[in-house]
Amino acid sequence: MFSDKANSIFQDVIATYKVLNTVDQPFQNKYDKNEDLIGHLLYRKCWIDTVQWAYEDIIRDPNIDPVAALKLKRKIDASNQDRTDTVEFVDSYFLETYKNVQPKPTAKINSESPAWVIDRLSILALKIYHMELETVREDASETHKQNCQTKLNILLEQRTDLSIAIDDLLEDIANGDKYMKVYKQMKMYNDDELNPVLRGIK
Repeated sequence: MFSDKANSIFQDVIATYKVLNTVDQPFQNKYDKNEDLIGHLLYRKCWIDTVQWAYEDIIRDPNIDPVAALKLKRKIDASNQDRTDTVEFVDSYFLETYKNVQPKPTAKINSESPAWVIDRLSILALKIYHMELETVREDASETHKQNCQTKLNILLEQRTDLSIAIDDLLEDIANGDKYMKVYKQMKMYNDDELNPVLRGIK
């Protein structure tokens, strides 16, 4: 199943990142894009999400230096764009994969493209990882651990459901029961022609 591969890659990315556990570490994709393009894209996608998770933790430090915070905000903006671009590359992969499938007359469109479901699965892997840490945190109370275990159980159930959903969606597309229609996200905040602040300082 596709979801098995995706979830395995996401868990590997997080474990690899946590060895050094710093946003400044070099990125090296374990998957050659010429040999396993979708593996390459999934690995990159989750790495972006993992680094951004750390960025979001850092910027919420109430004692962060304002200059450092502004610099980090720029990095978060760039990361968001990178994330969106990578999601669109994943959708392009699926469009190419299923380009010869003729949708049935009764075929319906899905509310989300495959890549945006995968995006949620990647972020869910990070939620599960960090929630699991909270269930065994030595300095946490038993009440805290129990509450986090309850939340973890829900997240694990959500991963199961979401994994089934993406596998079913890809099967439906392959069988012509559903068809893909992809819209570029057209982010406006970092476009110097669309953001009035950026346009004004050109």
